[in-house]
Amino acid sequence: MNEFTNQPAGEPAAHDGSDVVSRVIRHHGVPYLSQWGSPGWVARIVEEDADPCDDPGWRASGFALPGDYRFWAKRLCGLTCFESALDYWGIAHAPRAGLLEDALRHGVYRMREDGGVDGLIYRPFAAWAEAAFGVRVEVMTDEGIETSAARVDADTLVIVSVSPEIRYPERANAHQGGHLILLHGHGDGGVWFHNPSGVAPYQADAWLPYETVARFHARRGMALTRTRHLRGKPA
Repeated sequence: MNEFTNQPAGEPAAHDGSDVVSRVIRHHGVPYLSQWGSPGWVARIVEEDADPCDDPGWRASGFALPGDYRFWAKRLCGLTCFESALDYWGIAHAPRAGLLEDALRHGVYRMREDGGVDGLIYRPFAAWAEAAFGVRVEVMTDEGIETSAARVDADTLVIVSVSPEIRYPERANAHQGGHLILLHGHGDGGVWFHNPSGVAPYQADAWLPYETVARFHARRGMALTRTRHLRGKPA
C-alpha cells in the first residue's frame, strides 16, 4: 500500500544540547525496479559478469533484440528511477523500451559517433517528463545531499547523481557521479533510496547516513513533482 509519513524521528535533530526533534519524511510502497530484468539478477550481472539475457525477465522490458537490451540496460538507471516514480503515482507509460524510444526522440539520450551514449541529459528530460507525463522536474546543480533530500515531500521524489560504487558503501570509492538513484525519504540523519543497480542490502528501500552518501554524491540531480491535476489519481 502506498503511504506517505511525516512524523517526528526518535532522536534529536542535532547533538547540540537542543531539544529540537528531526522529522521522518518518507514514501512507503514506492515500487523498486532494477535497470535489468529481475532484481535478483543484479548481483550476478555486476559481480560475476553474467549475461543479462540469461535472466528470463529481460523480455518484460519490451526490447525485441538481446543485443539492444544488453547495450541499453546498463545505461538506464535514470529512466528506471523515473519509471518507479510513474508507477508509484499511477501514471500510465510504455514498457521501458518504449519509454527509451520516446526519450531518444526528445534528446534525453544522445548517441555519439564513437558508439557511446550521452545521457540521461537533465534539461531535455525535464521538458519531456512534464509534456508527456505531467511531472514537473526541477534540475539541481551544486547542491548538497541534505538539501536535495529535503525536497522530498508528499508530492515529490528526488533523483540524485552518485557513483555506482554506492552499492558497496563500506568500501572506499574513487568517483562521484555517473549513476542515478531515487530518494523517497529522509530522516534520522540520512536518506532512504532505491538503487536500480544496487545489491542487497543497499538495493531497495535502503538507508544510509548523509555523510556516507555525500562521499559518492556529485551534487546534482532532479526533483520530480506530481502536478496538481494528477493528485488524487489512484496510485
